[in-house]
Amino acid sequence: MLNNSYKTILVPIDGSKATPKVMAAAIKVAQLNDAHLDILNVAQVNQIADGYADILALSEDQTFDLVQLATQRLNDLKDEALAAGVKSADIHIRFGNPKQVIARDFPLDHHPDLIVMGRTGLTALERVLVGSVTAYVERFAPCDVLTIRI
Repeated sequence: MLNNSYKTILVPIDGSKATPKVMAAAIKVAQLNDAHLDILNVAQVNQIADGYADILALSEDQTFDLVQLATQRLNDLKDEALAAGVKSADIHIRFGNPKQVIARDFPLDHHPDLIVMGRTGLTALERVLVGSVTAYVERFAPCDVLTIRI
């Protein structure tokens, strides 16, 4: 990590209690490598099972509010990174399955050299039911993945 081998670093943020620790690690790696930082939030609004989607679907206003809130939080994290000396940073919000977006879709568009993410944001039961996003990303990402213990 010290030899400037990483020029573009992706840090997916989910707003969990792990966010500050993951951001701190991503900022440090970005500083050490004089790298650009992409801060990503994946909104998974379509995770409701079939049959309940019509009842529990987000309205257009609710979706707008969700995006506005995420944008504010991501901008705060971007400002934090820039204040710490990261050379450049961008924020991104995507909709979809976090596994797919982080491991495959976003890297196709932005070509990160490294993904920095938390070990888990799920409980043990949630990992059994939906699987670990981190494990999926470690397995399928086209670049190195640095996992931070939470």
